[in-house]
Amino acid sequence: MTKWMDYLDAVKTYSASWEEPQWMTDFRLSALEKIEELPLPVIEKVKFARWHLYNVKPERQLETGAVPGFDQMPDNPMVAQIGDDTVFEQISPELAEKGVIFTDLMTAVKEYPELVKEYYMQKAVPMDENSLTALHAAFMNNGVFLYVPKNVVIEQAIESLFIHNGNDNTHFFKHILIVAEENSEFSYLERFDSQGADAKKLSGNVVVEVIAKPGARIKFSAIDTLGNNIATYMNRRGYLMRDSMIDWAIGIMNDGNVIADFDSDLVGDGAHSEVKIVAISTGKQIQGIDTRVTNKAPHTIGHILQHGVILEKSTLTFNGIGHILRGAKGADAQQESRVLMLSTKSRGDANPILLIEENEVTAGHAASVGRVDPEELFYLMSRGLAKDEAERLVIRGFLGPVLTAIPVKAAQDQLIDMIEGKLKK
Repeated sequence: MTKWMDYLDAVKTYSASWEEPQWMTDFRLSALEKIEELPLPVIEKVKFARWHLYNVKPERQLETGAVPGFDQMPDNPMVAQIGDDTVFEQISPELAEKGVIFTDLMTAVKEYPELVKEYYMQKAVPMDENSLTALHAAFMNNGVFLYVPKNVVIEQAIESLFIHNGNDNTHFFKHILIVAEENSEFSYLERFDSQGADAKKLSGNVVVEVIAKPGARIKFSAIDTLGNNIATYMNRRGYLMRDSMIDWAIGIMNDGNVIADFDSDLVGDGAHSEVKIVAISTGKQIQGIDTRVTNKAPHTIGHILQHGVILEKSTLTFNGIGHILRGAKGADAQQESRVLMLSTKSRGDANPILLIEENEVTAGHAASVGRVDPEELFYLMSRGLAKDEAERLVIRGFLGPVLTAIPVKAAQDQLIDMIEGKLKK
């Protein structure tokens, strides 16, 4: 018996506390059995095997922490969670009448079991992909489910807010499942934040699955600002069918150690993925980010743009992978990874990888690791700016492609404030 099977009764009790249907309980138990036998994910040039990614405590968390008052919440579709609990949820009657579903995942498991069961860790991120995805499936503690029916266009941004309380000695495993039916169109923004300053070493594990059916168009934005006491595995993946598109814009501003898999599987002819990522590493933080686009069908387009800044004694690794499979004629795979180093004690890597198995395709890459351009600094300082201010302005321009892609102005401002705060440390 492995140590994970010692959690058997605890997982059953935990599932019962959520009043989950039997299929979800069975799914958890099946995942529990696989944790030990599956390998860790591979993130090149990042050693994370000894991180506290397996610290779990399958108990319901108490609702602690604070979110803005209800009168300060926007009127667009929104779900807010603190720990396990959903503290705010709204969707307009008009969207509900069109068949849009936006609710916490535990509610969706009970109220829309057929939909959730069909897609939950089935198409985008298989439960048994690696040890950390199995761990996630066994100990997942809420998230959101978004379903947008065929031909529905949503003008307002859809928002999720997840707050982790660092004072709770519990894990933070969130699952986001998004299903976009044919020719639907919408923008989605998620934010992960921490409250509390406890020194306990906690475990984070976030899995995001976006199913884009033929012709669906999705703008997906995320701002990650989890605290320094939580080591996190982030897995965000799109499953794109014919002529669908996902435009990703992700700001990674966590203070703790992070490994991330950001993948787009282009499985249908003409599918298109644009991935824009900014990351800042500070202190002694280690961040390893794998961004992959896999062209599985003809005439698919996958572009990756990653810009990162590293300070103090931190480490940031970008691995960009463009993979064109046999049969994907006319595919286009492009990537650019650039890292700015603001400290002689920091370490940065930008590793471009192209795997081409087909002829008649377009592919290319660019990668660089370096310091702020002295000519740019000189120009700005000649216009009267102090060196620190000029440096921050150059860095903001360097990170600009992702900042401008965030669909909600308040979220843009939040990301800019986070960047400014990290640069001033």
